[in-house]
Amino acid sequence: MPATEYQGSFLGRISIRRNQIASMDGNHEQEIEDLEIFQKHVADRFSELLSASDAVAAPDASVDPLLSIAWLRKLLDAFLCCEAEFKALVFMGRDPSQIVRPPLDRLIPELLERVVKALDVCNAVTHGVESIRHWHKLAEIVVTALEQRPIGEGQVRRAKKALISLVAAMIMEDKESSTSKATERAWSFGRRGSKDRTAGQFRSLYWNVSKSWSAAKQIQSMLANISAPRGAESTGLPLPVFVMSIILSFVTWTLVAAIPCQERNGLPTHFPIPRQLTWAQSIIGLQERIGEEWKKKEKKGSAGLLEEMQKMEKLGQSLIEFADTFHFPAEPERVEEVAAQVAELAETCRKLEEGLCPLQLQIREVFHRMVRSRGEMLDILDQAGKVATPIM
Repeated sequence: MPATEYQGSFLGRISIRRNQIASMDGNHEQEIEDLEIFQKHVADRFSELLSASDAVAAPDASVDPLLSIAWLRKLLDAFLCCEAEFKALVFMGRDPSQIVRPPLDRLIPELLERVVKALDVCNAVTHGVESIRHWHKLAEIVVTALEQRPIGEGQVRRAKKALISLVAAMIMEDKESSTSKATERAWSFGRRGSKDRTAGQFRSLYWNVSKSWSAAKQIQSMLANISAPRGAESTGLPLPVFVMSIILSFVTWTLVAAIPCQERNGLPTHFPIPRQLTWAQSIIGLQERIGEEWKKKEKKGSAGLLEEMQKMEKLGQSLIEFADTFHFPAEPERVEEVAAQVAELAETCRKLEEGLCPLQLQIREVFHRMVRSRGEMLDILDQAGKVATPIM
């Protein structure tokens, strides 16, 4: 069953059940069943994403490569579905007093704090997408110049100029991302301590921040204090809070690894997920695969792990070598080889052209969803009289 269909079925089930009058024992059994369904949906969604791990070894046109734009969009879709089911499971139709009982009185505020950090990461990633958009324009200049036949010295000079700018920009982005270049940051909630939760906060607010803002430290902070529930808590509401904390942290971590971001040195490569949890097997597999790629990236230097970006960088380096040694007329074998590389670069440009804008809009959708959900959760906590100010 498609994700959207079984999500709708699950949300409908929760809505109906919360409006029914049943015995306490029956409610507990239904709660456990709902938790199992939620975990199964999480496992199914991330298992589909993990299947892309084999796409490199055995290319399959029906599978989007790991960390490609199309794959990232599926990841964000999975997050939005899981987030909707999480809210229904934990908050829909529930007495607010249940949400502020131990250990939820600690776990929910911690989750809300992670949400704020994730919002800041969304803003940082959006700036990274703009950098990729600039590189895309340079790559298009290269394609236009080298697609002409016959290839002359004028076309090669034009392509080389764009190639040098492209590769230099990508290298500079990686270095600057490691040295905290930004003097301003689009913070998600304005100044710390603000109590306003009106619609005005549904957009990013810009103000000066320290150059020391770090995407890596942001992710490290999100992963801090996450621990799997034990005993009776493993079959109660603490479990979906733990699951959502892991999903939120994993999704933001993946975005930071894939797309240029300020200060990524020291990005964690380990998540606190017990291996015996069946719902988490796919997330663990993805985290290990991406973590290995990130370690390679840190060694060789690269602007990010986005599939299209890595192809653009690799092809750019190869075409610069061609431009450096070009003499008219070029050897037919060399022209044929370059034509294949240019065709691959053109296909990469096509994917960027078609995918960057939808990806950016989807990141914005995730941002606004988290803002709304955070406000809704704070309202529920306020109703219970336990939280007087927003958790920041």
